Amino acid sequence: MATVTTSSPATLQSCKHASHGVVRYCSPLPWRRRSYSQVSTRATASSHGQPSATTGGRVEAPVGIAAEAGEEGDSIRRLQNGPDVRGVALEGEKGRPVDLTPLAVEVVAESFGEWLREELQRPEGEELRVSVGCDPRLSGARLSAALFAGLARAGCSVFDMGLATTPACFMSTILPRFNYDASIMMTASHLPYTRNGLKFFTKRGGLTSVDVEKICNRAAQKYVARKMGLGSRGTPPVVMRVDLMSAYSQHLRDIIKQRVAHPTHYDTPLKGFKVIVNAGNGCGGFFTWDVLEKLGADTTGSLHLEPDGMFPNQMPNPEDATAMSLTRDAVLAHGADLGVVFDTDVDRSGVVDDTGAAINGDRLIALMSAIVLDEHPGTMVVTDARASDGLTRFIASRGGHHCLYRVGYRNVIDKGVQLNNDGVETHLMMETTGHGALKENYFLDDGLEGGVGSLIMDLEEPAESVLLRMNILGEPKHAKQRGTMAVEAFKNYIQEDKLSGWVLDDCGDCSVGEGCLVDTNDHPIDVDAYMYRAKFYNENMRPLGMVHVRQSVHNPNIALNMQSYLPGGCKSMARDLHERFLLASGVNEFLDTREVEKFVK
Repeated sequence: MATVTTSSPATLQSCKHASHGVVRYCSPLPWRRRSYSQVSTRATASSHGQPSATTGGRVEAPVGIAAEAGEEGDSIRRLQNGPDVRGVALEGEKGRPVDLTPLAVEVVAESFGEWLREELQRPEGEELRVSVGCDPRLSGARLSAALFAGLARAGCSVFDMGLATTPACFMSTILPRFNYDASIMMTASHLPYTRNGLKFFTKRGGLTSVDVEKICNRAAQKYVARKMGLGSRGTPPVVMRVDLMSAYSQHLRDIIKQRVAHPTHYDTPLKGFKVIVNAGNGCGGFFTWDVLEKLGADTTGSLHLEPDGMFPNQMPNPEDATAMSLTRDAVLAHGADLGVVFDTDVDRSGVVDDTGAAINGDRLIALMSAIVLDEHPGTMVVTDARASDGLTRFIASRGGHHCLYRVGYRNVIDKGVQLNNDGVETHLMMETTGHGALKENYFLDDGLEGGVGSLIMDLEEPAESVLLRMNILGEPKHAKQRGTMAVEAFKNYIQEDKLSGWVLDDCGDCSVGEGCLVDTNDHPIDVDAYMYRAKFYNENMRPLGMVHVRQSVHNPNIALNMQSYLPGGCKSMARDLHERFLLASGVNEFLDTREVEKFVK
C-alpha cells in the first residue's frame, strides 16, 4: 500500500461510510485502515458468463440473464448520463423513484474495476490502485460503502479521499505522491440533493460515453444476477484513508505562484486582493482557506463555505440566478475585486467582477479566450454549440479560431484533444455552463477563474436568449429513443426544405458540419446525445437568430436554446418552430410542448 499523507490533527472523526445506519469512529492517523464488513456482497455476472481473470473463478451468471430480466438490467443502463453515471439516490422527487441504490453502485464499481484491469492489461493478482472522492450529499456515506465493496470485488485497492473535488480526483492519478491508476468522484454536480452519481478518471482523463456504456452493460448483467441471489459473498473491503486535498491545494498554490512570479512577495502574490468565494455548501470551501488566503488574498465575506448535503442556501451552480445575485451583493458590500461561484464538485465556476457584473456563459469563455490568445496567438478555442455568433467574432478579432461542437463537457474536451492530435493547436476548451479545460493542465475539466470585465467590453451579446424545455412523454425506458427521433426529425425537416428559412450551421473550421453534430474527422467522436444548431432567416434573408435543439443527457427532455439578434426574435422563432415543425411533424404526440405554447402566446 502507498504511504498515506495526513496533515490534519488526530481528532476523533466519524467514519461515515457504513451501511445499515452503522457509524463507527476512528482516529485519522497515518496508515489507518477501515474494514467495511457491514456491506453484503455476492458473486457477480461477467459479460461472458464464465469465470475469468478478473473474477478469480467465482460463480458467474449465465449468458442471457440480463435479456431474460430485461427491465431490471435496463434500469442500470438508464443510469448512464453520457460519460457519467447519475440517478436518484434519495426519496423526495415526484415521479422519480430511487434508482441509484447501493446494489446499483456496487455492480457499476465492480464493472469499472474489471474494465480498468482489461484496459491497463494488468494480470490477475497485480495491484490496481483506485482513489475515491465525494461531495457532501446525504446519500454519499451509504453509497460509498457500496462503491468500496464493488471495487474490492474487482481486486482493486481502495483509497478514500473523503470530501474532494472532481479536478482533485483526476489529479490523484497524476500527483507524484499518489499516482493512482484511476479515480472515481461521487457527485451529481449541480443537481438536487436527492441525486447522486459517479465520474470516472484514468491517467488519460475522463472516460468516454462509449467506455461508460460498456461498463453499464456489464453492470446490468451483474445486477440481475445479484437480484436472483446467484453467487457467494465477496471479501469485505479494506479501505485506506488518504489526505489528497492538502497536496492538491499545494499544487494549485504552486501554479499560481509560478504564473504570477511576483517580484517582491513571491509566496503571497494575491496580497492586497479581495476575493469572495461562494461554495454553495458544496466542496469548494477549501479554495478560500487552503489556496486564496495562503496566497495572501482577503476572503472576508465569502459565502456558504461549509459542506452541507442539503444545499440549504442555494443550488451550487454558476448558472443559478440566486447564487450569482448573492455573490454580486457580497462583492459590492465588501468592495471585493472578484467573486467566484463554484458548483458542487468545483469543476465549473462563474465570476462576478468588481462592478457586480456577472461573467458566465459566453462572457466567461470570452474572458478566458482573451487571456489564452494573449499567450498563444492563433489558437483554436472549442466550445459547445450554444455559444453565440458574437463570441465567434470576439475570438476572431483577437486572431483566434472558434470550433463549435456538441454539448457535453467530455465532448468539448475530447474534440480539443482530437484537434491537437491532428496538429491544430487548441489551448482552450470550454462549455457555456462553465466547464473548462486547458491544454497545459492535462486537458483537465476544471472550474476556471476569471479576471476583470474590461477584457471583454467589446463582446457582442444576443439581444435575447431563451431556454425552453419539452418533456418526453411515456415510459422512461423509451425516452432516449424518442428524444433521438425528435431531434433527427428537426434535421430532416430542414434538409427536406419543409422549414424554409432554417439552415443547419456549419459550426466552424474543425471538421464539423450539419448543425455541429456530424464529425468528418478520420476518427470521429461517438455521439452520446443528438443535437443540432440551425440559423433562422426572415423572408428578406435577414438573420433573426439561431436555435440549438438537443437531447438532455440528464433528464428525459428536449432543450431549445434560442438566441435572437433582434428584440422579439426568440418569440418569432419559437412560433415558427411550433407551427411548422412541432405540430406538422407529429413529434408533439410524445413531447410536452406546453412551455413552448405558453412562450409564444
